[in-house]
Amino acid sequence: MRKIGLPLVAATTLLILSGCSSHNVTIAPQQPKKYEVLGKAEGSASGSLGVLGTAYYFIPMGLNSRTERAYDNAVKSVPGATGLVNVTYQEDWLWWIIGTSRDVTIKGDAIREIKE
Repeated sequence: MRKIGLPLVAATTLLILSGCSSHNVTIAPQQPKKYEVLGKAEGSASGSLGVLGTAYYFIPMGLNSRTERAYDNAVKSVPGATGLVNVTYQEDWLWWIIGTSRDVTIKGDAIREIKE
């Protein structure tokens, strides 16, 4: 019994500790050397994960590109902007009967690159 118990405990611990892990990601590209701040920008986008019950959601609908779309919408919200600095990320989840909706909001200072 001891030969089975230790590997089982180790495997269970490994699964529990690695189930919800992620690495740091960069939302905004590296800022240019010279730029001017144009004002505040905000953009949002949504995606869904659906079909069946909570443990079985498996069909992504616009889910993987929502951060990129929110960033693009934030840049487009300020005329002439080419990027963002001081970026913040907010994600809200909404559970509905057969799926979840994941709403992302990106906020930051809109900038325009100054060419040398």
